[in-house]
Amino acid sequence: MIRIAKPIGLTLVLSGLAVCFVFILPLIFSSDSSVIILTQIAITIIFALSYNMVLGQAGMLSFGHAVYMGIGGFAAVHVMNGVLGSAIPLLILPLFGGLFSLGVAFIVGGFSTRRGGISFAMISLGVVELVASFSIIIVMFFRGGGMLWDRTSAPRFFGIDFAHQIEVYYLVAGWMLLSVGAMFLFTLTPIGRLANAVRDNPERVEFVGYSAHWVRFYSFCGAGFFAGVAGALSTITFEIASAENLTVQASGIILLVAFLGGVGVFYGPILGAIVFTLLQSVLSQQTDLWELYVGVLFLMTVMYFPSGLAGILLLHTVPIAKGTAGMLVMPYLRFLGPAFLGLSGCITFVEILNHARKAIVGGEKMVWFGMWINTDDFLPWCVALGLAVFGIWTAKRQAKILKEAWHTATVLD
Repeated sequence: MIRIAKPIGLTLVLSGLAVCFVFILPLIFSSDSSVIILTQIAITIIFALSYNMVLGQAGMLSFGHAVYMGIGGFAAVHVMNGVLGSAIPLLILPLFGGLFSLGVAFIVGGFSTRRGGISFAMISLGVVELVASFSIIIVMFFRGGGMLWDRTSAPRFFGIDFAHQIEVYYLVAGWMLLSVGAMFLFTLTPIGRLANAVRDNPERVEFVGYSAHWVRFYSFCGAGFFAGVAGALSTITFEIASAENLTVQASGIILLVAFLGGVGVFYGPILGAIVFTLLQSVLSQQTDLWELYVGVLFLMTVMYFPSGLAGILLLHTVPIAKGTAGMLVMPYLRFLGPAFLGLSGCITFVEILNHARKAIVGGEKMVWFGMWINTDDFLPWCVALGLAVFGIWTAKRQAKILKEAWHTATVLD
């Protein structure tokens, strides 16, 4: 995991600003839909960071991490519907979801963490398929695939019944801050440090007398606990526990989120969670091809920026520290302008093609960038294709100049 030394005072100041920002956001974006999106971002941050404990820190590629989030959600509903439900405030309900998922992770991790690499990945894939099948078979726990409940039935907390979305947001935000802090502190513990060593060279860890299996096991259990917390918070927010959260698809999404933000940096999954949730919530309302665009973004990230969004930010720390960042402004502008044109052309072409494919007779016109476009006309196709070709060609030429500017800015004393 990449680390940059910072003064303790600066770290505390940045942490304080982040906490203030979290609590001020719903006052700025106060509509119910905006608050729901903010709540979903907070939940995804916990889930993504828990996955990063497995992948980014311990080097275990898991295809079944969503199992622990889904089970945590079901466990939370069962706790509230049980005998003790009337005595448990909603504020501590995520703890029960986390503990139940911790128990499941304890069992699964006992045999799955004995080896890393492909063996662990295949075992995790088998586990998620097994649990997905159990969601239909074990009706007593999964209720045939889903459970509904009413969060206002929980005991009031100082008169708060969490009927309003803003109240749920602050509950989720509080748990997010606690979880992020706990997971960050875990990286500073001996187990957290050893997890990095196991990720990089498990044979050497074994040679110096430590057990790579137990280090993976502790990281795996911790990740399961926080995934369960995220699952319980999701159940509180949407008042439903669904078997869809137990599938390979859900596990693949959190893998995408982590890689998009950057698994090599602690705050990388946080960036990935923010960007992905915004794309999922906002872009999906504008086009039904949003999954295509997210997939292309993921491929471009893996191919050209394997360290993710956080890695891109870290790249700029060197020229900023040297005071040469100003040398990159104009090369960036010359590159980003054509790149934006090329991207706009590609998206426009794809949207026109999608509309033409689905258009019924008389429905050839579509609204794009505030303009009416007739997909039967030849001109819109040519303009979109021309923008794409010109933008990509020019951006590739400017990329070489930008690369030279980067070299100059980073090696100049």
